[in-house]
Amino acid sequence: MTRVSPQAGTPTTPVRYRVALVEDQKGPRENWERLVSSFPDFECVRACASGEEALRTIPVVKPDVVLMDVFLPCMSGVECTARLKAQCPGLLVVMLTACDEDEILFHALESGADGYLLKRTSPDDLRAALLDVLSGGAPMTGEIARHVIESFRQKRHTDPTLGLTPREEETLVLLTKGYANKEIAKHLDVSIETVRSHLKRIYEKMHVRSRAEAVARYMSGRDAGRG
Repeated sequence: MTRVSPQAGTPTTPVRYRVALVEDQKGPRENWERLVSSFPDFECVRACASGEEALRTIPVVKPDVVLMDVFLPCMSGVECTARLKAQCPGLLVVMLTACDEDEILFHALESGADGYLLKRTSPDDLRAALLDVLSGGAPMTGEIARHVIESFRQKRHTDPTLGLTPREEETLVLLTKGYANKEIAKHLDVSIETVRSHLKRIYEKMHVRSRAEAVARYMSGRDAGRG
């Protein structure tokens, strides 16, 4: 993607998306910072050592996306995410963790996390996940996604589409296919604002708080229905 000069109409500097990191351990924090900055379309604009530092500085630097460690001293990454989302409603946050425990997973999703990756995710997959979340997706490491779906299966939720209108269900199906809001709007021939309205009602009716959780619940309910 390139920015175009409004006067000359010629490409200028390629877009570099702004990323902030929140990781308490110095070595891993510096490694993540170097890795993100090595991507041609990203730059690390802030590396925070604690949730408290993140709350002070991230709203000021206004990154496009935050990579958030789940386990932080004093304030957890889950709490930090919830508080950042309250301060900056449009902020995108992707959680990073070394484990996939149920309780932590769901607390992170409930906090408003837009994606959830294992720390051992490869550099190529990390870059792809960052681009995915910026385009409206909800990236999850495959192991994480399977774990979330299995957890929903075990809880035996009722039909996740119960109460949805036909258009809301169409929107949900496109969401599970990884479509961004713009793509859903084009497919359904509606405005992006209408898509956002559909998503808001879908979340309310399904009792979820994020795209990732809505997709996981829909997929688990569909698979359970086949069993």
